[in-house]
Amino acid sequence: MQDLTLTLVQGNPHWQQPAANRSYFERLLAAIDQPTDLVVLPEMFSTGFTMASADLAEPMQGTTHSWMLEQAAHYGFALAGSIIIKDDSKYYNRFMLTTPDGCTYSYDKRHLFRMAEEHQYYAAGRQRTVITYKGWRIMPLVCYDLRFPVWSRNRFSGEQAEYDLLLYVANWPASRISAWDALLPARAVENLCYAAGVNRTGTDGNDIPYNGHTAVYGPKAETLAFQADTEATLTCHLSASTLQTYRNNFPAWMDADNFTIKEKNGK
Repeated sequence: MQDLTLTLVQGNPHWQQPAANRSYFERLLAAIDQPTDLVVLPEMFSTGFTMASADLAEPMQGTTHSWMLEQAAHYGFALAGSIIIKDDSKYYNRFMLTTPDGCTYSYDKRHLFRMAEEHQYYAAGRQRTVITYKGWRIMPLVCYDLRFPVWSRNRFSGEQAEYDLLLYVANWPASRISAWDALLPARAVENLCYAAGVNRTGTDGNDIPYNGHTAVYGPKAETLAFQADTEATLTCHLSASTLQTYRNNFPAWMDADNFTIKEKNGK
C-alpha cells in the first residue's frame, strides 16, 4: 500500500441549485494546484442539506453523477461527495466515489438526522461499505453517522484492518461544531486509522450557519489538516507506513470486544 494524497474541498454551495453548484465546484476543482489521488466534496454538495428530496432527486445515472465521472476522468483523480438519489421509488442521501477509469462506488447514509426530519424524506442505508482505491481501504460515512461509533467500528482479521481511512462528508452546523471537533479525532483513535471530515461554510436556505472545521486526523488524534470558516481546499498526504507502524506498536485491536450489528427490529 502506497501513500495516499487526499484533497478536501470546503465550500459554500448554492441552495437547491444543482447546475450552479456543479459550476461552483468545478471552479474549485480547477484551482487545485498539486497532484492528488482523491478529492472530496461536502454532503449534498449539489443542493445543500435539503428535505426537498422529491423535487431535487436525480436517478443514479443522472446529471450530477455524470458530472462527477467527467471531472474524475478529466483531472485523473477520484471524486467523492453525497447527492440526492432516487432509487427504486425511494430517496437516498447517497455518498458516491467516482474514479478516473469510470467506476462508481456508493454508500447510503445510515443515520438520518431526525431533528431535521431527514428520516421522513429519505430512506436509511442498510449496508456498511468499504471501498478499495489505490490499495487503501476507505469507509465512507455521512454527517450524523459520526455520532454512532458502533456502525463505524473497525474490524481486524489477524493484523489486517477492515479499513484504513474513515471519510465523512457533512453539513454540520456551527452551533454544534464542538461535537464535530471532538468526535472526528475520537473515531481515528478508537479505530486505529486516519479520519477525514469535509464540512461546508456559509448559511443555507434554512438560515443555518456553517463554519467548516474540515479536518484530517491521524490514529493518535494528531491534526494533519484543519480549516475553519472560509472556502478552501486542503491537501494532505497520508502515510501508509506510519499507520502500519503505529498499529504494530500499539495493537489495541487485539483487546477489542466482539459484536454484531442488528436492525432495530431485530432483523
